[in-house]
Amino acid sequence: MPLDPQRFTGDLHMLRSFGASGVGRGVVRQAYSDADFVARQWLAQRMKDAGLEPHFDPLGNLFGLAGEKSLLVGSHSDSQPEGGWLDGALGVVAGLEIARAAKEDGGPPISCVSFQDEEGRFGVLTGSDVWTCKLALAEADGFIDTQGNTLADMRAQMTDLAGDFLPHDRFSGFLEMHIEQGPYLEETGVKLGVVTDIVGIRDMRITFVGRQNHAGTTPMHLRRDTFQALSAFNTALNSRFANAVTPATVWTIGHVALHPNASSVVPGRVEFSVQWRDADAVRLARMETLIKEIAQEIAADHSVASEFGPVMGLEPAAMDARFQAELGAAAETLAPGMWQKMPSGALHDAANLATVMPAAMLFVPSIGGISHAFDEDTAEADLVLGLQVLDRAARALAV
Repeated sequence: MPLDPQRFTGDLHMLRSFGASGVGRGVVRQAYSDADFVARQWLAQRMKDAGLEPHFDPLGNLFGLAGEKSLLVGSHSDSQPEGGWLDGALGVVAGLEIARAAKEDGGPPISCVSFQDEEGRFGVLTGSDVWTCKLALAEADGFIDTQGNTLADMRAQMTDLAGDFLPHDRFSGFLEMHIEQGPYLEETGVKLGVVTDIVGIRDMRITFVGRQNHAGTTPMHLRRDTFQALSAFNTALNSRFANAVTPATVWTIGHVALHPNASSVVPGRVEFSVQWRDADAVRLARMETLIKEIAQEIAADHSVASEFGPVMGLEPAAMDARFQAELGAAAETLAPGMWQKMPSGALHDAANLATVMPAAMLFVPSIGGISHAFDEDTAEADLVLGLQVLDRAARALAV
């Protein structure tokens, strides 16, 4: 197929211009923002120019269709509130270039896609969640962002959502290229990663309730200080997990709301999030049990109460063996000895697509292991190599 690397990188840079942050190659293009609307219209026109049929579904997922049955290649084009220029966008533009090249060369039918709200302004992988029927559109419409907007409000601002949801069986499978978003490929000098599994994720809110009191007159031994409980919980969590997880397992206390959050007041309440990720569903469940046990023990030690919110998350997803094999074969042909199989510690639309069709992912290196930041970057030679490997595998799988 007549791949055009300059056209590919040019489209990547053009897509970056919609919501460009002014800092490095950073992007501010959250789902349903003005920058996102403009970017999607530009992508739709590029698809049309390539001889593909642009199709917006009711959520805003944008497909570039090639025939009645085709291989689907893509990712998402929305960004984090302070995002990088490649996260998601790389996979979308790679899908566009591969589908365009196939069309120009009379090759097998390949379609492309940009899923909506992968970054979670309103949910988690919202666009592919709804399209794969894991989430009902009516339920998603009630989701609220941090500014109080509902998803239904934002959808109503899109004037081009005339199309229906496409049937899954219109596509024979799904390929997604993505930056690794971690340091492994760069640190080892490996150029490509063929993803074996996408980890499962669990997220829970925990609250410690103690006694708000005067910071100057309350003796230390009489305090029911929720921040001290949180600090002890974090230390105990790290210690207890050390013997219960693998080196690939990760966990994060990522959001803390301390009340009343004043310098002269013993805090009487703290709510915090705990998120944990692993490729083994059994281990994820065991970690949940440990988290609750530790929280209850710490609460008793500090004379505070513990409360638990619902556990949210997604199940681990294995990538299709045949699709992995084709990616591996293409990588070995174009970059012999410079690729390896690896899990994904981040969530991707491919996790949802794997529930309805064969799916696989290809990683390229992230400079410094940095993503979800304005200075996210990858050498353009690595981007082009990834495109070429993905294209070779797509040709084999689309036949």
